[in-house]
Amino acid sequence: MRIDDKKCIACEACVPVCTMAAITLDDVAAIDQSECVECGVCFRSGVCPVDAFERAEADWPRSLRSVFSDPTLSHSQTNVPGRGTEEMKTNDVTGVFRPGMVGIGLEFGRPGIGTRFRDVDLVAQAMAREGAQFRPENPVTFLMTDTSTGKLREDILDEKVLSAIIEFTIPIDRMKSVLATLREVSPKVDTVFSVECINVIEPDGSVPMDRILDELSIAHYPNGKTNLGLGRRPT
Repeated sequence: MRIDDKKCIACEACVPVCTMAAITLDDVAAIDQSECVECGVCFRSGVCPVDAFERAEADWPRSLRSVFSDPTLSHSQTNVPGRGTEEMKTNDVTGVFRPGMVGIGLEFGRPGIGTRFRDVDLVAQAMAREGAQFRPENPVTFLMTDTSTGKLREDILDEKVLSAIIEFTIPIDRMKSVLATLREVSPKVDTVFSVECINVIEPDGSVPMDRILDELSIAHYPNGKTNLGLGRRPT
């Protein structure tokens, strides 16, 4: 994203809408290109009274910023809109999650802080050592040079995005070890990230992973993404 300094009237209307606080004002407004994640909010918001914002065509690897940050775009390689796969959004519609397995989503970044792929790479490699089976349809998985190690491409590591999600499955008996590793690696991560867990409910209504989380004294907050068997799985 660019600002035409010949049009800008330094009204400051754009400063509070930037998701990364990357717009500053001196004589005119300017964008810190290192911090800009190309989310397009400043452009789409229409707050500029003189239409000084311009979309700039980005070369690789900067072009990754927009597809991970702008919710109106889809990833050309995976055709996934947004950051995660259908399983993460609708919870087991395609039958990925089975008894005895846990689906894990690690969501990095948020408005105001974002994330660089270097942090995503660090955690992905730690999860690979725990035996993570990365979801092939996930946009982050597509950026891995080797899914057995979780290593991301070297040329993207310094790119910053609004957020990114790692998705994988593990046997439930590996869950304690995975959570311990996440605690160990988290101080090395220069952003925030959340842990999302998906589990098949037992016939008696209990959730197997709840017992593990309670045993580890980890607070967990069930949300509304519960699949009741509605809809139809692909054949």
